[in-house]
Amino acid sequence: MSELNAGLTTLHEADIAKYQVVAQGLITRIIVLDAGEGGSGAPIAGTGRRFVSTVSTGSVRKTREIELIKTIQASGGNDPLLTPARHTVLYRVRRGAQIALAIADVFARQTELEGLQARNLTSPLQGEEAARFKALLGSSAYVAAFAFAAYLLSTVVGEGEQLEGIREPEFLFDTAQDGLKSMVAGLDVALTGAGDDATVIGRCRAFAEVALAGLLSRKARFAHLGVFENSHIRVDQDDFTLDGFDATPSAKSKPLSMTFKKPDEIIGNHIAKYQALKLAKMLMAYDFDRQMNPFVELGGFLFTFIGDGMPGTGKTILIQMLAGLLNDYCQVAGYAFHYENFGVDQISSYQGKSGQNAKSFVNNVLNPRVIGFGTVDDVDQVTAKRSDDRASSGQHEVTAVLMESFAGASTVVRGNSTFGMFSNYPENVDDALRQRAGARWLVDGPQSREDYIDIFSLLIGKNHDIALGEHALFAGQEITKAVSRSYGEHDRPKEDGLVAVWERYEKAHGRITTLADVGAYLHEIKLAEPRFTGRAIKNITDAVKMRAMDVDLPDDWFATPEVFMHKPYDEKKAMIAALRGPVTMEMILQEINRYADSEFRYADKSDEAAVSEIVRRERQRERAIGEIERMKREGRWDT
Repeated sequence: MSELNAGLTTLHEADIAKYQVVAQGLITRIIVLDAGEGGSGAPIAGTGRRFVSTVSTGSVRKTREIELIKTIQASGGNDPLLTPARHTVLYRVRRGAQIALAIADVFARQTELEGLQARNLTSPLQGEEAARFKALLGSSAYVAAFAFAAYLLSTVVGEGEQLEGIREPEFLFDTAQDGLKSMVAGLDVALTGAGDDATVIGRCRAFAEVALAGLLSRKARFAHLGVFENSHIRVDQDDFTLDGFDATPSAKSKPLSMTFKKPDEIIGNHIAKYQALKLAKMLMAYDFDRQMNPFVELGGFLFTFIGDGMPGTGKTILIQMLAGLLNDYCQVAGYAFHYENFGVDQISSYQGKSGQNAKSFVNNVLNPRVIGFGTVDDVDQVTAKRSDDRASSGQHEVTAVLMESFAGASTVVRGNSTFGMFSNYPENVDDALRQRAGARWLVDGPQSREDYIDIFSLLIGKNHDIALGEHALFAGQEITKAVSRSYGEHDRPKEDGLVAVWERYEKAHGRITTLADVGAYLHEIKLAEPRFTGRAIKNITDAVKMRAMDVDLPDDWFATPEVFMHKPYDEKKAMIAALRGPVTMEMILQEINRYADSEFRYADKSDEAAVSEIVRRERQRERAIGEIERMKREGRWDT
């Protein structure tokens, strides 16, 4: 069993196989105590009610034999053989029991249960130790039952759940095996009388749903589950991952359906396009065995970024380009690729549900077994400023989850995934969330005369014989020259507020040439823009490191997996480090000005929006005063 330092535990087949005999016994024949239906008796003719005895029978419990194999077999009529669907359900039940018992072992090792069990074998525990031992056994039974239900829901695939008439099992929490006995007994009741294959599958999934809901409602009764909360347990053969008790497993991800774009189909947006190209190659340097990316260790990995620009400037096409590159690279390497967007449709009116949806989105993208790309399109609509009391509670929940996930105390950056937030109005995003974006991509679309000629020629197609005229088509889009030109535009600031700071500093202190000069300039920016905090400095230094790591990883490294992607971690790291360049003052000033320009731009837009709102309200007030005066003159104000 491999327990990785990032909290991921991989269950090996040897750990699962040792429970095959026990699991086979669970589906073959078990005996359970039947609590009976104490509240109901024989029907009373003509009344629609049932006779209820006045004699207490609560202490009288009968035993009941459970033979799940025969129950599933009987659902197929007279055929002694199981259909493939029924056999799959039966196999998943047995396999789920094996995995649940192996997971209970993991829990025992994480706590003192394993040690207490060993000591209890030599001599029975007494007093406080015995009470703690019993409580830990109960928690172990809870973990096993939860893992069993989660496994069924994840691996028994069918069309929907048939919830009608499905009851939760009579849970037993004495030991892990007792917990599984109660689950198998409950499943036996659910499957009794099932007709066709679809009903068997539907009832099995419904039972798993109901059991999980029942277990989660009882979670507070168990005092020793905290250590399991942050566990991530993986069974590769079944493609099954259990992430603590966060949420029930989601359905299998469907193949990505998206219109991919090629880099040469994007006109303008040079820096954003260039960084997207670099980011795609960075992600593919991730090492699945070490679960780490050399770019995280060497510096320059881009975990979060925000893209802003006017509507129609190309944010969506950038997403399609980056997703397309990653999808193509992953197909070459044989890696799993997961793309997911979090949108307004996942904001729920139920309290807590929006936060759950956001957490599930983050966890899906962070899954260390995939290359992940997550986007939050129109982030200003799905999140809310914490001071905005008009926003829904769901928006506030999403804001809190994203802030914690992107740069919280428990955030672990492995280098297998990246998150992009996109907005037409980034000034409406909470300041703290926006500053958690490590890079700023200004998506301003085509700008120059040449850009507009290029984009029109590209979009009009080739079904014409109109002359191009005097123009070198797409020459201005040559990425190296275009990016160099775009970076050069940030040698000096652009926003008026930052230009004033720059000119004031140069007048007082001269050119910036040392680290002390850089720090003094940053302090001047802080005095002019209070939101320019320590996090902003970290984002700038990360961007500078990314520029230093702005190595052009050769395309042939990604043409076949053996050249680079499948090499051991240390070899990959050495190959990348050999290409690394030095940090220059030019890079530092360009990245400071790029980042600070964006902060001043957001502040100006936010202030303009606030001023416009005040002007609008004052105009309404003046109009209302005029309307009141007119009504007074006409004698209608007091009526």
